[in-house]
Amino acid sequence: MEQGNRKFLMELLNTPSPSSSEMVIQKKWINYVKDFADEIRTDNAGNAIGVLNPDAPFKVLLAGHCDEIALVINRIDDHGFLHFDKMGGINPKAAVGMKVTILGFSDQVTGVIGVNAQHHGGLKDDFSLEDLFIDCGYKTKEEAEKHVQIGDLAVYKTDPEILMDRYVSGRGLDNRTGAFIVAEVLKQLSEKGCNVGVYAASTVNEETNMGGAYFAAAGLEPTMAIACDVTFATDYPAVDQNKHGDVRLDGGPVLAKGAPINIKINQLLEKTARQLNMKVQYELTPRMTGTDADRMRLSGPGVPVSLVSLPLRYMHSPVETASLKDIDEEIEFLVTMLSRLTGEESLNPLD
Repeated sequence: MEQGNRKFLMELLNTPSPSSSEMVIQKKWINYVKDFADEIRTDNAGNAIGVLNPDAPFKVLLAGHCDEIALVINRIDDHGFLHFDKMGGINPKAAVGMKVTILGFSDQVTGVIGVNAQHHGGLKDDFSLEDLFIDCGYKTKEEAEKHVQIGDLAVYKTDPEILMDRYVSGRGLDNRTGAFIVAEVLKQLSEKGCNVGVYAASTVNEETNMGGAYFAAAGLEPTMAIACDVTFATDYPAVDQNKHGDVRLDGGPVLAKGAPINIKINQLLEKTARQLNMKVQYELTPRMTGTDADRMRLSGPGVPVSLVSLPLRYMHSPVETASLKDIDEEIEFLVTMLSRLTGEESLNPLD
């Protein structure tokens, strides 16, 4: 990965983007993409969309969601401790003892998620978010309310790290890596050229309701759509590969197979992988994908969809980890496939 591209990736990963509050990261994404897109579009959901060949009748929507999981403040007690619920799939066990940044209504505040000392009994085995709290150093509810209010969001206070110049680790790789990938695909296609309209969308709200993807697809009515998300790597200790499959970092992009996935799109993707002599991996999505693909597929008159995922270790934790090589390969994979579309392809499985 070139240094300029890596800089943009790290900028995205350093920008808090909790689901429902993605405005800051979207403005940074737009500022990057506007230099090579033919058009920039936005909508009332908060999606940011870079467009190439807007007049082409065959339209491909690429969706990588920019939002991350977060905490949402739901109560401030009399002693100034903040209590919270989840905005997306927060794992309570991963939250214990973490520092957080609260995106307060007046300023950003640092806090720590307190934990009962083991000497005093520790946490019960079946604890939940309701058993945790944030300590910002406030002494009273009144002091806390000068900085924080109900509904404010918080994210883990961690910095992204590069491991052995091979992997990137941090919070919210799910799925700011996807927002990065669709931007880089658009950039390379702007240089390489393509025959179809390409709409690279940094979508919102995937971690909570996938509404951004619906708005994007309903507004564009694309010929086809590809969700660019992450999936569970199973290449680290304690994962049961017999149950969860074999998906590895540095193993290449992951294609989904299942009822939601359009067979013709997957055939185009697999043909591209063979032409590039690129390894791909597979995951099964028998009923739903659990990604933006599900909402895009059911928008408007219906949209043929596929899902290309990045293998990710430690999903929904503060130290999610992915391979820089896999990111580069997924970009090359999608650029090559899209650049070879003629716009005459049929996506009807019965043709």
